[in-house]
Amino acid sequence: MNTLSYKTVSANSATVNKEWVLVDADGQTLGRMSSIVAKLLRGKYKTNFTPHVDCGDNVIVINADKINLTGKKWTDKSYIRHTGYPGGQRSLTATELFDKDPARLVENAVKGMLPKNKLGSALFRNLKVYSGTEHDQEAQKPKVINLNEIK
Repeated sequence: MNTLSYKTVSANSATVNKEWVLVDADGQTLGRMSSIVAKLLRGKYKTNFTPHVDCGDNVIVINADKINLTGKKWTDKSYIRHTGYPGGQRSLTATELFDKDPARLVENAVKGMLPKNKLGSALFRNLKVYSGTEHDQEAQKPKVINLNEIK
């Protein structure tokens, strides 16, 4: 018998099945929720996962203003950025960043868990984070996911 009875299925942009998923961040711990969201964006939960292809879902995160951080992270965790000018390093604590925009707290956590290349940038564009319960993607009919049931 010269033929194989199985074939390795490799997804590409034409064969990928992308869905819209809604995640409620109310009462969730930031890091644990972000790791699950990153896996959903990457497509790790799908059977046809291919590492070099954007085969993940589009994820909507609501209630980012009700996220939890454990321990002293609200005061000790710092977010550092640079303006591009000499001596332009700026930092904010988690509380200060949360007061400015709670969605950026979730976005920073998820972005750090994605690949640091063009694919990671493309995957990050599939994430929408909102502070309240209202979102602009009602027309896409997102499927609600309970994070407590996902491993």
